[in-house]
Amino acid sequence: MIVEMSVVAAVLAVVALIAAYTLITGSPPMPTSAKVKAAMLAAIPGGFEGMVFELGSGWGTLAFALAKRFPKSQVVACELSPVPWLFSRLRQALERLPNLTIRRMDFHSLSLQETALAVCYLHPGGMHKLKLKLEAELPSGALVLCNFFAVQGWRPEAVTTVDDPHNSKVYLYRIIR
Repeated sequence: MIVEMSVVAAVLAVVALIAAYTLITGSPPMPTSAKVKAAMLAAIPGGFEGMVFELGSGWGTLAFALAKRFPKSQVVACELSPVPWLFSRLRQALERLPNLTIRRMDFHSLSLQETALAVCYLHPGGMHKLKLKLEAELPSGALVLCNFFAVQGWRPEAVTTVDDPHNSKVYLYRIIR
């Protein structure tokens, strides 16, 4: 009985942590579906190299795919919520991708001045706040790749509609200064 109660308490603690950080950040840690992940990777121009930041990496679904697809690029996955961050760290210990760094942090405190590609999957309010940071910090030529939610007021270089139940959209932007 003690073991069962301990398991229930642990599960409740995990759920409570996820819920609390969803309230703090405004975004639940949603994994990127296989179809959307494929569309996002396909949207990145061939021959791409450079520093990649996934801003709000959740469970690491996309961060691991980016690190595998672009082994010459350094991929930094930023996640504030402790449960998905820990899951990603455990997966990283098993997969050992040398070009992937997983950080538990609020990406708003991160400098994006060396970024070649910023990747995000945030709610509209989060995208608006992030837009201001991207406009202030990204260098000319940097790419911004968004899952589902567009950056309001920006004109995408490419939009892909994914054949999934939500008709998800993938937006690719290029910063021109």
